[in-house]
Amino acid sequence: MFGILRPCGQHTCPELQRAWMAHLCGLCLTLRDRHGQLARTATNYDGLLLSVLTEAQSPEISGHRVAGPCALRGFRGADVVTSGSSGTRLAAVVSLALAAGKIRDHAADGDGLAARTITGAPVRRTAETWAKAAERGGAAIGFDTGVLTSAAHRQLTLEAAAAVHPARTGRAALLELTEPTETASAAAFAHTAVLAGRPGNVETLREAGRLFGRIAHLVDAVEDLAEDQARGAFNPLTATGVSRDEARAICLDACQGIALAVQDLELDERHLVEMLLRDETRRAVDRTFGHFPQHPPRYPGFPQPGPIRRTLGGLGTFLTCGVYRPKWSRLRGRPCDERCYCCRCDCPSCDGADGCCDCCKCASRCDCDCGSP
Repeated sequence: MFGILRPCGQHTCPELQRAWMAHLCGLCLTLRDRHGQLARTATNYDGLLLSVLTEAQSPEISGHRVAGPCALRGFRGADVVTSGSSGTRLAAVVSLALAAGKIRDHAADGDGLAARTITGAPVRRTAETWAKAAERGGAAIGFDTGVLTSAAHRQLTLEAAAAVHPARTGRAALLELTEPTETASAAAFAHTAVLAGRPGNVETLREAGRLFGRIAHLVDAVEDLAEDQARGAFNPLTATGVSRDEARAICLDACQGIALAVQDLELDERHLVEMLLRDETRRAVDRTFGHFPQHPPRYPGFPQPGPIRRTLGGLGTFLTCGVYRPKWSRLRGRPCDERCYCCRCDCPSCDGADGCCDCCKCASRCDCDCGSP
């Protein structure tokens, strides 16, 4: 799965973690029920935000049911959002469109299986099938996927032009390259207000979506920077000459804008939206730009395992979606603030995790008035 929002169960309030999983599993099952088993591979962490936003604005239109055991839930059942809910249907449509666009992007860049002439043909056909399915699904809920398709085409055109004529540099040139992603994300966010019957939230969500799209684009660019430079592939930071520090400053400005937008939204349920759209977006930026301190690669007291044990341990962690952790895992048994870096406060009137944010007990904000997460 792809996406920048990956809340960690070790520091997230259990109730919010279950609510997040209800939307994640709901998106996966909606893709299966409406578009087939293969479509479940299009499940992504960011797409479920649309389901979350729709339910937060109008909880009564989002149905829930109990799903059966799943390997990615540690073979347990769970409460999930139904595939008939308009929020999960929108999330599924956008996820399919994004996945199709990502495949086309790889094919255009000559990258991976999608770019191969013969063996990549089935992958490219799958992308076309998903794009058409997204178009049909979007029409059923009043969402025009043409804005996503046109944004993807415009993205390729802008990147090709920047690669051939790298004359424009700096922040303005970088934001020109992120504009298609911002536009697509803004349209999807705004439509959640339409589905929820909250017209007063449309423009606020459009702005939040635009800023979220900017962050997602830049985070992806930073994560791919070293690989793109090694392969000689296009990267927006390299093409515009923008440094990592400047890109981080742009992302932090966008995070601040998202926080203000979330504050202005009319929501019936705020906690999950605030946790994902405000707090986890900021953590994604910090994680990507290396703001967090680095820790030793092994947990004290346990030797580094051999290749067989390491493989089996990784397989067990994958099959249980992180519920199982081997003894040597550096994420097992460590304090919350060291493990997930969630207790961070910059205000002088409190002293971090002990006197400010008790993040393991569902505090999403400091007790003081500094406003730090």
